[in-house]
Amino acid sequence: MMVGLTLLLTGVLLSGILLHKANQNEACVSTPAERPNFIIILADDIGWGDLGANQLRQRANNTPNLDLLALQGMRLTDFHSPASTCSPSRAAILTARYGVRNGVTHNFAINSVAGLPLSEVALPWLLQESGYYTAMIGKWHLGHCGPYGPTSRGFDYYLGIPYSNDMGCTDVPGYDLPPSQPCSAGPQGEPRYCLLHEAVYCRVGLPLLENRSIVQQPLDLWTLTLRYRDAALRIIHTAKQRKQPYLLYVAMAHMHVPLAPPPASPSTNVMDGGLDVYAPSLREMDDLVGALKRASDETDRDNTLIWFTGDNGPWEKKCQYAGSVGPYTGMWQTSRGGGSAKQTTWEGGHRVPTVAYWPSRIPANTSSNALLSGMDIFPTLLSMAGLKPPGDRRYDGIDATDILLNGGHTGHEFLFHPNSGAAGQFGDLQTVRAGKHKAFYITGAAEACGGDRGTQQLHDPPLIFDLGVDQAEAMPLDAGMPDYQEVLGKVTKAREELLWDIATDQSVSVADYTRDQTAAPCCDPQRTSCRCPGLT
Repeated sequence: MMVGLTLLLTGVLLSGILLHKANQNEACVSTPAERPNFIIILADDIGWGDLGANQLRQRANNTPNLDLLALQGMRLTDFHSPASTCSPSRAAILTARYGVRNGVTHNFAINSVAGLPLSEVALPWLLQESGYYTAMIGKWHLGHCGPYGPTSRGFDYYLGIPYSNDMGCTDVPGYDLPPSQPCSAGPQGEPRYCLLHEAVYCRVGLPLLENRSIVQQPLDLWTLTLRYRDAALRIIHTAKQRKQPYLLYVAMAHMHVPLAPPPASPSTNVMDGGLDVYAPSLREMDDLVGALKRASDETDRDNTLIWFTGDNGPWEKKCQYAGSVGPYTGMWQTSRGGGSAKQTTWEGGHRVPTVAYWPSRIPANTSSNALLSGMDIFPTLLSMAGLKPPGDRRYDGIDATDILLNGGHTGHEFLFHPNSGAAGQFGDLQTVRAGKHKAFYITGAAEACGGDRGTQQLHDPPLIFDLGVDQAEAMPLDAGMPDYQEVLGKVTKAREELLWDIATDQSVSVADYTRDQTAAPCCDPQRTSCRCPGLT
């Protein structure tokens, strides 16, 4: 069944490629003498307040390398993930399109038969077609079967986990809440721990893939960072030998649970239940960023852009294993119950720490409060590479080159935040930013630490907050005030125009969220948890 499905999907992919090539005359407009290298680092479930340089009151500095990156580059203080959960955010970053356009509105599973629709053209494919070497290290989460994997979507090389690091079972679990419990031993008496507490995930070991092959299953979480680091450094150091510009996309496991900090970390005490493991995990993530920066500086310092950001805010229900949202606490919601970070459109769910570094081009020790999104990475990198996106589709990202290189201030006039799981229909553009104001048409909360969950509420007219004086989103504007009416008019018009634009967009894709047990990656179905002890 799956073989036939794979052949069918491959045919669809080839048709999409041929259609794109027919439009390729609009994709390449110039070829600079020396095109820049790009290193995109995406942290998972990271909080805006986790970055030391973002802390209003300096606490323990757990991100010295990222702080150095900010000191020598530009800190983007009003930068947002395109969604507040994994798959929708990553799909929008790679396509510059909201989930309601690219079809990815919620997460894919380990037994999903599909992924990012084949009709979507991803950033790595465009760069690869123009002569870039493209490599990805880390979490993909946009489909792993047949033509949906990374090496079918524009990456020359891939090493990583096809989905989140808690979607499976393993032998030595990290720190999570609730703690990972042993599953029943299989026929061979092999121990295993279920990382995500659903039966389907307990049947499949967490796989590590290299290109299209499983190289370890179940994955050893405690050696993952070292594997990622070694592979990424190898790619950076061999770039000159390839004589190609490169795109390196590093989608880290940090700071998603389970956390697996260095065992020798002095502040990690296993005996006390691992109460202080977030800080050493954050430092481990920061060390990885530092290693990438040093390698880049040693090889092609003045011709490489490093762009660090996050896929969404902290997973609040994980309590001590979740990061800090800083001042963006969503107090209007939390005072009514529930969490206000990951899976919500409150600022803590999608405002993420972001730094851009390019020694010869980006002014050092600068910051920008321009309203920007992860969707802007796609058009910005294409612009810097001398390329234009295909003209057969509509985009929601903007080119931020002027902001990064010339100190420009113009970001998005309006930025929409889609529902990602807490309230409403998946993908609904239920919250609108307009300058310093933010309008909520629907409010709702994800599960908070302790299990509390707020209820969904519709707002007509919307709640509007002034983030210039109310970062915590505590007190909405009085609907009778002139300021409210002025903002209401703007956001209502912008929302109606965008919804009409999407409704008339002939390039809108629809993702297939069908599941099939045989779609889960498994190196040996006859063994417990798909165990492959001979692989390294």
